[in-house]
Amino acid sequence: MSMLTPPGMGGKYRITGDRYPRMRRPRHRRRIVLSLAATACVLGLAAWGSLQLIDVFGGRSDTAHAAPGERRCTASAKAGTAQAHDAARKLPAPGALTVNVFNATPRSGLAKRTADELEKRGFKIGKVGNAPAAYDKKVKGAGILLGPAAAVQGPMKVLSTQLAGAQQKTDARKGADLDLIIGDTFKDLTAPQAAAKSLALLTHPSPAPSDDAKC
Repeated sequence: MSMLTPPGMGGKYRITGDRYPRMRRPRHRRRIVLSLAATACVLGLAAWGSLQLIDVFGGRSDTAHAAPGERRCTASAKAGTAQAHDAARKLPAPGALTVNVFNATPRSGLAKRTADELEKRGFKIGKVGNAPAAYDKKVKGAGILLGPAAAVQGPMKVLSTQLAGAQQKTDARKGADLDLIIGDTFKDLTAPQAAAKSLALLTHPSPAPSDDAKC
C-alpha cells in the first residue's frame, strides 16, 4: 500500500502520480469587473481635471465655455457698449456749437451774464439780447433750448448739461445755431463741476443693459 493511501481504505482507493492537489481561492469575477470600472472612473476624472487645468492656465476665454444664454448676454452687452461709444463719438465739442442767448424775463442783464459764462466754458456765442415776441415773458421754467430737429441727439444734449431743467424744443430753422432762452425761474447755469461731470458722462457713457442683455 502506498504511503499516500489513507489508512483504512484497504487499498481500494489509491492516489497515484507525482502532483498534489492544491486548494485555490475561488475567483470572484464581480470583484474584477468592479475594480476595472473603478480604475476607468479614476482615469477619466484625472483626464478631465488635467483638461480643466490646461484651460485655466492656458488663458482660454470664459466665453468659449459659457452657456448659449451667457454668450448672448455678452454679445448684447458688447453691442450696447459699441453703440454707446458710437453715439458719444458723434457728440460735438462745446467749441463747435454756436449759442444765441435770449432773456425772456423782466430782469435785466441775464442774457449778457449767461452768455459770458457759456463762453468761459468753451461755447461760441452768437446773438445776445431779449427773447423774440413768441417767448418774451412766456417762459415759466428755467429756460428753453431751441434748435433744429437734427440737433436733438447731439448739440442740444451737450448744451443741456449747462442748464438743468431746461425744456427742449425744435423749429424749422435752417442753420445749426442753438438758442438758450432764459425763463422766469432761472437763477444761474449749472455749476461748472456738475456741468463738466454731465458732459463727461455723455462723452464716456456706461450703457445700462437692455432687457435682452440681462443674464
